[in-house]
Amino acid sequence: MGKYFGTDGFRGEANVNLTVEHAFKVGRFIGWYYGQNADHKVRVVIGKDTRRSSYMFEDALSAGLTASGADVYLLHVTTTPSVSYITRTEDFDCGIMISASHNPFYDNGIKLINAQGHKMEADVEAKIEAYIDGEVGEIPYATKENIGRTVDYSAGRNRYIGRLISLATRSFKGKRVGLDCSNGSASSIAKNVFDALGAKTYVINSEPDGTNINTNCGSTHIEVLQAYVKDNNLDVGFAYDGDADRCLAVDENGNVVDGDLILYICGKYLKEQGRLNGDTIVTTIMSNLGLYKACDKVGLKYEKTAVGDKYVYENMLQNNYSLGGEQSGHIIFSKYATTGDGILTSLLLMEVMLEKKQLLGTLAEEVKIFPQLLKNVRVADKKTARENPAVVAAIAKVTEELGEDGRILVRESGTEPVIRVMVEAATDELCAKYVDGVIDVIRAEGLIVE
Repeated sequence: MGKYFGTDGFRGEANVNLTVEHAFKVGRFIGWYYGQNADHKVRVVIGKDTRRSSYMFEDALSAGLTASGADVYLLHVTTTPSVSYITRTEDFDCGIMISASHNPFYDNGIKLINAQGHKMEADVEAKIEAYIDGEVGEIPYATKENIGRTVDYSAGRNRYIGRLISLATRSFKGKRVGLDCSNGSASSIAKNVFDALGAKTYVINSEPDGTNINTNCGSTHIEVLQAYVKDNNLDVGFAYDGDADRCLAVDENGNVVDGDLILYICGKYLKEQGRLNGDTIVTTIMSNLGLYKACDKVGLKYEKTAVGDKYVYENMLQNNYSLGGEQSGHIIFSKYATTGDGILTSLLLMEVMLEKKQLLGTLAEEVKIFPQLLKNVRVADKKTARENPAVVAAIAKVTEELGEDGRILVRESGTEPVIRVMVEAATDELCAKYVDGVIDVIRAEGLIVE
């Protein structure tokens, strides 16, 4: 990770540690960088989520890009995967998504996407950081006819909606589907897709006001959709995060079907269909032990990467795998997308349910999830906290005591000054005992910022 760019872009509190000046400079550098050796007018497509600050950052990025000579195409409020799709299929030099994903409304982020629809290369992000910090010379402004222009490109978002609809293999007629749009990007897309496919669609949290994105709704507050599905006797529910690159599901009984269960359900189905390359799914080190035990029973192979859909996709790309993702609901189907896509994930889960004529709860019951507890602690310095000798010793002791009946994982957040402590064990009580024990050591060492 760099100084500004983490595993999922440049993220921070709007106008505190991510300012309009930062956004302007990102735009200035990107427009100049792609224009250096281009034999065409540089084209950059921008999408944003529903945060109040997203409009401000859209203007700042557009100003920087056009000042460097690039043309800017605005998708307006849309999802991260739609920006990735439009970038790679419509010959854009670069895509930018303005979003802090599942973070609170006052945070925001700048996600850069290369021409292949992948997250931007680390070396390009490093060059942007050097420019922001004044470590490289000033770059020239475009003048006269070389100044860029800004273009309304809402038609691109509509093409993405059409693409999603075209991927469905069956009608959803007769299915009662709940959608929690998190007052975010999915609000402008998800209902249109499910309605077009014939579902009886019930939508909640689809009235963004700039400050209610992710607030007690969406995939980070799945309990809202759980209650809604049960209260309305729905067949299934899907919850997205702010920029709709995540999807968590709720079965007909109101039980959560998280990313691990989605990977199992879709991976097993694709394997049976002969459509799962290498009979392998790609997971992260945060995936539950129960997922791996269920995979072993049905001959479903798996790989483990560091946390972050960026690392999942790198593994998939290197090994030509079809399916990968995270427990949090970032699921990547490489045949269709180069990034997690929440709405696409919900459509493909619907395909499995319809094709196998089974309810989601039945499909998920083969996986016996181990109790898991994750707590975050805010620290002054992540690396110092993670490498503290007393903390390392406490982790080693828990690992020894759990043996093969559980595990502990302590890692640094890629986007916040936070250490994440996670334990899986046979009971909730054991999980709490070991998580709290390690956090007590971190606190005793004076590493926590209260």
